Amino acid sequence: MWPNGSSLGPCLRPTNITLEERRLIASPWFAASFCLVGLASNLLALSVLAVDPGCSLCHFMGVIMVFFGLCPLLLGAAMASERYLGITRPFSRPAASSQRRAWTTVGLVWATALALGLLPLLGVGRYTVQYPGSWCFLTLGAEPGDVAFGLLFTLLGSLSVGLSFLLNTISVATLCHVYHGQEAAQQRPRDCEVEMMAQLTGIMVVASICWMPLLVFIAQTVLRSPPAMSPTGQLSRATEKQLLIYLRVATWNQILDPWVYILFRRAVIRRLHPRLSTRPRSLSLQPQLTRRSTMQ
Repeated sequence: MWPNGSSLGPCLRPTNITLEERRLIASPWFAASFCLVGLASNLLALSVLAVDPGCSLCHFMGVIMVFFGLCPLLLGAAMASERYLGITRPFSRPAASSQRRAWTTVGLVWATALALGLLPLLGVGRYTVQYPGSWCFLTLGAEPGDVAFGLLFTLLGSLSVGLSFLLNTISVATLCHVYHGQEAAQQRPRDCEVEMMAQLTGIMVVASICWMPLLVFIAQTVLRSPPAMSPTGQLSRATEKQLLIYLRVATWNQILDPWVYILFRRAVIRRLHPRLSTRPRSLSLQPQLTRRSTMQ
């Protein structure tokens, strides 16, 4: 336990922030410039620092941060797996149970992210207030619980990004192969394949750029020797700012993902490439089956 934070709550560790900086952050004029949402966030931060000695709100915020941070990555990996099976094994999935399987997958993703987010409440890791004092997240300390939780978060996130990257790459390569096939070009509208390739590539690039810096930074910080966090619970100002910047970059993943689907639609692609076919013909990713059937 940190000596100068024990009187206020277990989640309050000392941070390198001056009284002037704290006054500016807590100012209602500062929050009002970022509209009502910013004001609500600052009020929540103040409630954590004044009226929450048991750190209940801080723990809630930490769970929410981990849960909503991991859900897009896990859902992205699940979607990549579904696309991979749909593109490379189109006849291996029963169509009747697709909706049930989708809801089961979403439920498993939510349960996995929530289970990991609840680990600090069970004693594995800690949620503490982070610089500049307006949000809570996992602790980048050297204690075994902090290291284990940080590595679990990093490992699960990195595996999700890596699996999505691998499966999406295979899917895009398969679509490129089919797209450039002469027999395939006579059977299907090419804009469907271009749309799918563009969306897969966009999602893959966005997830990798937004999340990998934060995941790598967390792993490097908790494994650093000597430890990045002092025995009193302080991190250097540079480390505190790096964590804040990387987290802000990671939040852009949820902002950019919908725009990938919006901008890389067939209607937009047809405007950029009007020569693409628009005739409503069936899509078949295995032209060799058609060739075999015609030979028989």
